[in-house]
Amino acid sequence: MLRGVLDLCLLAVVADEPAYGYEMTRRLRARGLSIVGEGSIYPLLGRLERDGLVETHREASNGGPPRKYYRTSSAGQRALADGIGEWKSARDAIDVVLGLVEAEVQQ
Repeated sequence: MLRGVLDLCLLAVVADEPAYGYEMTRRLRARGLSIVGEGSIYPLLGRLERDGLVETHREASNGGPPRKYYRTSSAGQRALADGIGEWKSARDAIDVVLGLVEAEVQQ
């Protein structure tokens, strides 16, 4: 489940505007997901690219090699919308279960 959630988070930050790997890590951290390291997202980005959910292009960087930028494809935008719906459904179900457990514990 966590694997799919991180994919969804990456699609969400790329949907805002195209970004390269390190920039995505910074965006995730700025949104409170600080446990994700830069090295851990590149394999996921590769899979998202192979699955056709992101498209890439390269741009020159200041003094270094060109950076690989990612943006959501049409399929990626659909996957993001579907994933958000699935996340909300799962979250709501988990909230109900945990709410019942919390009520039992308080008794």
